[in-house]
Amino acid sequence: MTRFGRGEIVNSVYLAVHHRYIDDRVARAAIADLEGDLREGRLAIVDVAWRRALDLAIELSVRYTATLGTRTLDILHVASALTLEAKRFVSYEKGQGTLARAVGLRVLAP
Repeated sequence: MTRFGRGEIVNSVYLAVHHRYIDDRVARAAIADLEGDLREGRLAIVDVAWRRALDLAIELSVRYTATLGTRTLDILHVASALTLEAKRFVSYEKGQGTLARAVGLRVLAP
């Protein structure tokens, strides 16, 4: 997991609180689970070569956005995965998953 991905997860959990999908207690428990997974080694933070990832994001935009309508943050996540030479990609978002599949990543949507 990149720091960018971790930030996106934390933000999405608290955005769910804002929209009243979950309450603050559930949000704090979810974030505690994430932090526990990091502490216990079930997840690890990896560094991305951001210059390469951003250049690749531009390439992906040119190649796919006109047809797929991909959002910038989704492109950045996929570009990060490609920069890290990932083979699998976890996503719950349709557009993000569509782009990931288009570039050859195996998408997991638990």
